Amino acid sequence: MLSTDHPEADRHGRHEQDENAASFVTFSVAGQMFGIAVTSVQDILTPDVIASVPLGPKEVRGLINLRGRIVTVIDVRTRLSLPPRDSDDARRGMGVTVENEGEFYTLLVDSVGDVVSLPAEQREPNPATLEPLWQDIADGVFRTDKTLLVVLDAARLIAIRAKA
Repeated sequence: MLSTDHPEADRHGRHEQDENAASFVTFSVAGQMFGIAVTSVQDILTPDVIASVPLGPKEVRGLINLRGRIVTVIDVRTRLSLPPRDSDDARRGMGVTVENEGEFYTLLVDSVGDVVSLPAEQREPNPATLEPLWQDIADGVFRTDKTLLVVLDAARLIAIRAKA
């Protein structure tokens, strides 16, 4: 899903790598645009069947079989304390699979966007007004023409805290 309308893209759609650029897979959850470092992403998919995990944390939607590997599905809406999808919403969401410490996790999001490269010097620290829960898992923001891109740290996003 590499955008080819970038002025530096060659005739094959490849981009010249800017040493000071950061590349992200973008996705949307509840109308907010997020990004995860492209180097963290293993796969993009639409989960067919998600098996529930009885008595599991509320953020864990369930488990999927990804090419013979059992993968935990994390519902990003729940993890970020966002309202649940409408029950009438026929879309089941998309999955962004990441690896952390040898384990695979699929982040269930509303939709997946493009891979974008942004100048690293344009990254801003987390705004003071950012939701406290988001402060813990965000690694800064980029202002784009259309929206604010919140960069998430995949390892901190999938860390499910034990209930006290």
